[in-house]
Amino acid sequence: MNEPFELRYDPIHKDYLYLHRTTTYNMGTFYHRHEAYELYLFLRGNVNFYIENSCYHLQRGDLLVLNPEEMHRSFSQDESEYERITINLQKSYLHRLSTPATPLSWCFDYRPKGKGNIVHLEEAELQQVLRLTGDLEKALSSAAYGADIIANSTLAQLLVLTNTVFHKTCFIPADIMPELVRRTMEYIDAHLGQTLTLEQLSSTFHLNSTYISRQFKQHTGLTLRSYILDRRISLAKACLREGLSLTEACYQSGFSDYANFIRSFTKVAGVSPGRYARQE
Repeated sequence: MNEPFELRYDPIHKDYLYLHRTTTYNMGTFYHRHEAYELYLFLRGNVNFYIENSCYHLQRGDLLVLNPEEMHRSFSQDESEYERITINLQKSYLHRLSTPATPLSWCFDYRPKGKGNIVHLEEAELQQVLRLTGDLEKALSSAAYGADIIANSTLAQLLVLTNTVFHKTCFIPADIMPELVRRTMEYIDAHLGQTLTLEQLSSTFHLNSTYISRQFKQHTGLTLRSYILDRRISLAKACLREGLSLTEACYQSGFSDYANFIRSFTKVAGVSPGRYARQE
């Protein structure tokens, strides 16, 4: 496989990671996840953003939320300046900021996987968010007494605002994911516990297997084989979280060889399945 497994599930080594970036070259990531929540604010550029089996062409003021289980990808369509702000937040940190009355993970967790990820901010709301991210940048670059507390307080305000706009939104973004890619993903998800081959996909969709493979790679950045493996590891994690044994998780997620399951899980997830089960 050509994809770098170590980047498939990006590790976040701090309570949170704040980045305000502008790039002026054509760039795109392949489908990946972070082991943290992600808040993403789009400011300018010509960018398509993929989340699970959906794709959206972004507009200035689009605000996205992603949980650790949601695969996603951004892709710049040309060499226009691409500006965005991303904040990755560890689950434990977000829970420490929350209260029983105000669970700040609401917008990340309490919705169907790959759905309800995006709202469009009106200009007044966008300016409010930019004021808070500006305050956060100042606090993070300061060594003054209390700067860390100011940063935490600003993040809490930003998350309250984010949850508020997601709670009241009626925004339905246009989904521009090609039908073939969407149907391929849906077929894979429905048959993860079974043998999956390119020939099966070709027969199901009555299309040339090379064409299916190329279209899938163009829009996800991943080969079909690599995508299937990632989905199976995700399913195995869910099985382990439900208390199934390693053997049960192995075969229910579509692996026919136990040794290959252990090796693949460890390489993709960065931890052995046994250790993952104990941690969960």
